[in-house]
Amino acid sequence: MKLTMKTAAVLATMAVSATLAQAQKVAPPQGVSNTEITLGSIQDLSGPLASPGKQARLGMLLAVDEINEQGGVNGRKLKLIVEDAAYDPKKAVLAAQKLVNQDKIFMMIGHIGTAHNNAAMPVQFEKNVINFFPLTAAREMYEPFHKLKFAYIAPYFDQMRRAVPQMVKDKGSKKVCAIYQDDEYGLEVLRGGETGLKTINMEFAEKTSFKRGATDFSSQVAKMKAAGCDLVVMGTVIRETIGTIAEARKTGFNPTFLVSAAGYADLIHKLGGKAMDGLYAAMTIQNPYADEASQPIRFWANKYKTKFNEDPGVFSAYGYIFINTFANAATKAGKNLNTESFIKVMDTMSIPPDIFGSAPLTFSPTKRLGSDASRLSQIQDGKWKVVGPYITDAVSAKK
Repeated sequence: MKLTMKTAAVLATMAVSATLAQAQKVAPPQGVSNTEITLGSIQDLSGPLASPGKQARLGMLLAVDEINEQGGVNGRKLKLIVEDAAYDPKKAVLAAQKLVNQDKIFMMIGHIGTAHNNAAMPVQFEKNVINFFPLTAAREMYEPFHKLKFAYIAPYFDQMRRAVPQMVKDKGSKKVCAIYQDDEYGLEVLRGGETGLKTINMEFAEKTSFKRGATDFSSQVAKMKAAGCDLVVMGTVIRETIGTIAEARKTGFNPTFLVSAAGYADLIHKLGGKAMDGLYAAMTIQNPYADEASQPIRFWANKYKTKFNEDPGVFSAYGYIFINTFANAATKAGKNLNTESFIKVMDTMSIPPDIFGSAPLTFSPTKRLGSDASRLSQIQDGKWKVVGPYITDAVSAKK
């Protein structure tokens, strides 16, 4: 009798296990229902990067609307929930907790900021939520390797590692300075510049930093002017780029300025005016002007302006690209969309250049950065103009 009861208990346990396994097999993943896919994004909508954050949000919304108007992704409409972290890593963690645990997002997409992504990723990864194409070019977005990381923008480190020695050669620079935000973003720009200078047996003549959110750069500019620097490498974002250059012009200090892609934005010349002419930036996709010579960019920019009653910027284009790339991969993943099926598609994904002039992107089971190539652009007569081809260690592709 005991044996019979034991056998019955074992059989019952096996039946329950089989039922649970089957339920887990057929249960839809977080953020995916029969009719909808819920995506999350964390932007700065009220802090120092509010303008880029707003652009990224609107670019994503434009793509979401277009995709939904065409029937969605395999019959599922996209739902985008955007949280404001005001460019504060602590608030980014709270926003991630809400999106992941309360809103049950399927994927985090286009999250802005280096420190902010680093703080939020553990929250996501605990629930198997992919960090897709963050709006930062820090190497931590794909290193160390994690299956849930996918990065789009060429790293700040590689941007500066290649651009700085090229600029030294092109401009005949003798003394190079660096001004950088005192955080992981600024340090990545500094490290890239230092590594690039070593390849031509040079080092920074002066290095000066500032705290995130600073608005006065007079002491930093004075240091670089005193050092006699003729090329200044900038680990600055938008407001800080404008502030530094404006202060330099005011004091009669006129070196060549080179900023990372974090400072490549239409807001630089819109807010900074004529003083910003001559600034160089490492960049990838180009700013979408409404009067751009390229017809596809011009058409897209005017469509954006018609919908939102304002001009798009490069962050608008980033947001638009990120959502469309997600949708393309999710479509290929089929009706049984889940984290693993999405990753499987991305692992063999090759993305050709888009209308904004991006470099070709490729991913693999061991490669989580689409491309490390960047190129140079310069503000000429109040507008960014691409002035160089894409550069990688092995090849310089035609723009």
